[in-house]
Amino acid sequence: MAARHWTPEQRAQQSAKIRQWQPWTKSTGAKSPEGKAVSSRNAYKGGSRELLRGLSALLKDQRENLKRV
Repeated sequence: MAARHWTPEQRAQQSAKIRQWQPWTKSTGAKSPEGKAVSSRNAYKGGSRELLRGLSALLKDQRENLKRV
């Protein structure tokens, strides 16, 4: 999808709309320290990424060794 090209007038109009709309006042994010601690771990995948990187490296080495034989 191509990036939108805003004219200066469109940018000013959108800026005014956003200032009137004030989406930051309607935020539904965590408010308490406990809730923030829980939400901070939302992207944690349980360490599987590191395991997959190691496995990928081992497979790459094995493929390279097979090419030499």
